[in-house]
Amino acid sequence: MSPELKEASFSRCVVVGASHAGVNFAFALRKEGWLGEIVLIDSDLQLPYHRPPLSKSYLQSTEESGYTLLKAEDSYAKEGIELRLGLKVNSIDREGKTIVLQEESSLSYDKLVLATGARPIIPAIVGIQEASNVFPLRTASDVKKIREVLSRTPNPKVVVIGGGYIGLETAASLKKLGASVSVLEREARILSRITTSEMSDFFAQLHAENGVEIFTNKNITAIESTDHIAEVICSDGARFPADLIVVGVGIHVNTELAAGAGLEVSNGIHVDAHGQANDPNIYAIGDCTYHHNIHFDRFVRLECVQNAVDQAKIAAAAIAGKAVAYDAVPWFWSDQYDVKLQIVGLSEGFTELVFRREEGDRSFSVWYFQGEKLLAVDAVNHAKAYVWGTKFIKTRQLLDKAKLQDSKLEFKAAIILA
Repeated sequence: MSPELKEASFSRCVVVGASHAGVNFAFALRKEGWLGEIVLIDSDLQLPYHRPPLSKSYLQSTEESGYTLLKAEDSYAKEGIELRLGLKVNSIDREGKTIVLQEESSLSYDKLVLATGARPIIPAIVGIQEASNVFPLRTASDVKKIREVLSRTPNPKVVVIGGGYIGLETAASLKKLGASVSVLEREARILSRITTSEMSDFFAQLHAENGVEIFTNKNITAIESTDHIAEVICSDGARFPADLIVVGVGIHVNTELAAGAGLEVSNGIHVDAHGQANDPNIYAIGDCTYHHNIHFDRFVRLECVQNAVDQAKIAAAAIAGKAVAYDAVPWFWSDQYDVKLQIVGLSEGFTELVFRREEGDRSFSVWYFQGEKLLAVDAVNHAKAYVWGTKFIKTRQLLDKAKLQDSKLEFKAAIILA
């Protein structure tokens, strides 16, 4: 047993946030040999569940509890993890090593892990707070409310505010459920802040073929509501009637707790390669963190399950006294209709694109380069491109771009040998 674990035998680790990062951390810490208490706290009353399917399979499900639990209910007790749901943490007292809960009760800690995640942005649109049929899509409760509206509304008209991946996934799911769906995007194209115009055009066409209307350059100024019917009003005079409005315009990172405790915060909670904040007893993991990625040599904040799970394992090992460091290549995915998009790497700063089109209309990949360095790959219905792209980014492999573009050649043919 390491000195850290021996010392921790009578210690308490408190985890704030019971989504992917917090839950995976708690179980990883126990697996690493932590013998002390583990207390997992979350304001949500639901047992922790998988979030990515919310906008897809769960939204489309007819089952009341169609969401998937992260861990079986009895597994927490089996691993000696105390799960406290429906509790809000108000503040952190770093000097006293305690957290203050609602109703001013307190809980001491020896190690504290912040997995506070993020919350949806509700834009400052006139009438949005008064409308009874406007919902974000972040939690199982949000999806339940959306499904309730759909169940009581024949041939519903739905307006999705925001043309990012969440908005588009939601639109695809709602269309499958028989709704008439319009997506309103403020920018000149959907996905404008996260991908190329070619990828934007592809997904716009995909949604058009499936009967979803996408409107760009739409600045929403007001929502007028009467009973359960609303009308979305844009600055150009366009008006969109809606039985249901789903908001998907981004997130606010939950850094208030960390900032109030004097931890370093900018675009998230600053952590080192081990997940440690600027306090030796406090770690942070998941969507709320701002961390250095060695593959891109810059600080990033990532909103994805992969990062949450990877950071959870790293922080657990570090607390257990192991010399580990975060070195993962970011990856993401999106499912819309019959299309699976897999993304590896970060395309920001690219200077050149290489398109590789496979046989069939909906199988291709986009390779993002900064000079000769491969930054990222977008693979549409082509898992092999995603797998090879991951290998190439991890190994910093130099590639022959002409051979990479030629779909008649295997990916390994593009490798430039030193």
